[in-house]
This record gives sequence, C-alpha cells and structure tokens, in this order.
Amino acid sequence: MLRLVQSNQTQKCDAQKLFAANMRRIRRSKCLTQEKVAEYAELHPNYISSVERAERNISICNIERIAHALGVTMPELLSPLPAGDSATE
Repeated sequence: MLRLVQSNQTQKCDAQKLFAANMRRIRRSKCLTQEKVAEYAELHPNYISSVERAERNISICNIERIAHALGVTMPELLSPLPAGDSATE
C-alpha cells in the first residue's frame, strides 16, 4: 500500500545541513568572510549567508562556484564532518 508522506517545505535536509557546516568550517579555516566568498563566487552575500544557514536548496552550478571560491573540490563540501567537529555554532 502506498502512503503519502507529508513533509514540511521549510524543513532542512541532512545534505543541506552538512553542506552548510562544511562551507562555514572551510571558510573560517581560510579566514574568509562571507562577503569575500560571495565576491569570489560572483554571488550575493545574502545568498552565501542563507546557504551557510542551510536555508537554500542550492544548485549544482552554485556548489561549483562556492567550491572554486573556497579553493576546494565539490565533494569536500558534501563529505561527512571530521570526528569531533560540530561546526554548527
């Protein structure tokens, strides 16, 4: 029997939260501001901020732009966090 699953459209999925945590951790480790990442990625600073709060369902193209701006590969932004690193301050 098929059952419909209702979901909250504003609920953040695990991939969004993982991407956001990795992005923030990497950005901070490189001493970059959100504004600098936005400039390098040619995206708006408000967009970068909302991605770091896991409020955006980000496109693959923007993942690529952010990865390039941070100097990392796309998979690094979606890899599980290192042990003991919460990065959700």
